[in-house]
Amino acid sequence: MAVLGTLIKTAIDIKDKFTDDLPDHDAQKHTLKNLLETAKDTEFGKHYGFEEILASDNMEKAFAAKIPLHNYAKIHEDWWHKIQDGHEDVTWPGKPDYLALSSGTTGSHSKRIPVTDEMLASIRQAAILQITSMSHFDLPTEFFEKEIMMLGSSTDLHQNGEFEEGEISGISASNIPFWFKGYYKPGDQISSIEDWDERVQQIAENAHNWDIGAISGIPSWIELMLKKVIEHNNLNNIHEIWPNLTVYTSGGVAFEPYRKNFDKLMGKPVIYIDTYLASEGFMALQTRPQENQMAMQLATGNGIYFEFVPFKPEYLDATGEVKSDAPTVTLDEVEEEVDYALVISTVSGAWRYLIGDTIKFTDKERQEIVITGRTKHFLNVVGSQLSVDKMNAAIQHVEEEYNMTIQEFTVAATRVNGEYIHKWYLGSDDTQDNKILAKAIDEHLKSANKNYGVARGKALTGVEVEVVNPEVFYAWNETKKKKGGQVKTPRVMKEDEFAEWEEFAKSKAKMVVS
Repeated sequence: MAVLGTLIKTAIDIKDKFTDDLPDHDAQKHTLKNLLETAKDTEFGKHYGFEEILASDNMEKAFAAKIPLHNYAKIHEDWWHKIQDGHEDVTWPGKPDYLALSSGTTGSHSKRIPVTDEMLASIRQAAILQITSMSHFDLPTEFFEKEIMMLGSSTDLHQNGEFEEGEISGISASNIPFWFKGYYKPGDQISSIEDWDERVQQIAENAHNWDIGAISGIPSWIELMLKKVIEHNNLNNIHEIWPNLTVYTSGGVAFEPYRKNFDKLMGKPVIYIDTYLASEGFMALQTRPQENQMAMQLATGNGIYFEFVPFKPEYLDATGEVKSDAPTVTLDEVEEEVDYALVISTVSGAWRYLIGDTIKFTDKERQEIVITGRTKHFLNVVGSQLSVDKMNAAIQHVEEEYNMTIQEFTVAATRVNGEYIHKWYLGSDDTQDNKILAKAIDEHLKSANKNYGVARGKALTGVEVEVVNPEVFYAWNETKKKKGGQVKTPRVMKEDEFAEWEEFAKSKAKMVVS
């Protein structure tokens, strides 16, 4: 009998019985009050009059009225650069020990996001909530004795003056509790390897020594790791070497486009669970099984205060940034099935910060959301108003219609003979006529999106598709020095970046699927 597993499962069941599944809106008010009180004597707090906000009759409305929306460029230029220059008490008391490097998608310069002790505690608390929520998934007792593979960026952080720098997954893994280290794989030594290919090779060579019950990481890179383990050990599927693999915890991007790929690598069904960990904090986690989607519950009482900008074209500027005067709504005011740009204020000193993601609520009572895309990946050059969520749905339609597996894709509005078309690149090992695929995507989007249909009758004159080997996408990421870790291929590219991408794809012609 798995004695340890029984004890852990019992403890989780007991804790879960005393954990409110539906955190109320008061948790957010309490979180905002704590944030303001803690930071009222910082430079930022004095500048924006946190004490006055705390004394107001409506703290949430006063907060939104007095403090402008910040993207990374604004908060760094106005405030966070002082932290890197050695100043204390800038946007949060004291100075952080860590800076999370985040560039989001390829082609961007690295951002440096402060990570405080309070934020690390917030991330750990959310992770514990994820573990306790496992009682809802009817897992066998033995599962709680198995090892957990966490594949992110390297835990070998770089020293930059008085700060340690790395991606948030590496920072989090380097701060895991001592009691968890016995479960954690691939372990400290392999996790500290900087080169992603070398790290994955070491995992493949050591895979037979581990009894993995759960895996966590960004889908595209986890998929490549699983393929490497299967190839190196001459397997038919991953369950031949990890027979007790039961759970995969996704994160960073919507999982659904990858589900079909993952199913092919498995020897038996696996429970897929979604999470929302970003460089700025642990935002949300899936706390219960769901049949048709993987909605996540916002972590409303865990050091992050949320606001929401209705994601409408009139609130976006020409570069895809949310305008500084865009209106926000609180958790009380959101509506289901409406896209919002997410705004956060956190225990790391981010204030009314536009994280760059768009979400929608699938269940307001449970505070459950799904990620629908990125603000800058909203394709609206000629009024098509395409979100990543709509693009993902079109790709899934093509997969089902033509029995394809599409690992990656990117799209751009580009000009041909002076007129705009949408040009799609699909990463797949399967073959199909490009014109047929273009028509299938086009027709699906016309039926699913009224604005797209209008655009196709006017300024958007055509749709083209090129299918390439998925390795072209991974090689592109590598040229940007972004292989593995938190890296995600941009779903939408601007014209200049897309021109560079097309030249690169042509140079990899031997990888192109014909």
